[in-house]
Amino acid sequence: MSEQPSNDPFEECELSPDAILGTHTFEDVLFTDETETPVNVLTGEMPAHSQASVDEARAFAAGIDSDTPHIALPASVEAQIETASKPYTAAAFFHFKATGSLKRHRVYHAAYNSDTFSVDFKADYESGDLTISVEEEDCQSEFENV
Repeated sequence: MSEQPSNDPFEECELSPDAILGTHTFEDVLFTDETETPVNVLTGEMPAHSQASVDEARAFAAGIDSDTPHIALPASVEAQIETASKPYTAAAFFHFKATGSLKRHRVYHAAYNSDTFSVDFKADYESGDLTISVEEEDCQSEFENV
């Protein structure tokens, strides 16, 4: 007897959808003009690859070819030095680096992919804050209105 796969998008989640309902703000998680960048200790100058604007980071994140909207997160100084990369990286708006935990990442992801919830976000690159709002959709059947 074969076991049917579950249609529950939250089956693999450790948190219930109730944990993310409403509006939550994650402070100082986005790339900003104040994001730390490396400085050459010999010259005191910032490497050219680490010079970037919020507009450039926002455009980079928006240009990711994905069904899921992306945000610009700050790259660690170590990563910038080791890979000579920009001071930002792109990730899904519910990424664990933004939401603070893999548990929240998974439940936001499940809610975003579910028809049961409406998930919106606002990325404020001035303050570095990310606000995610999750509302339960009205699941009234079309036949109940007849």
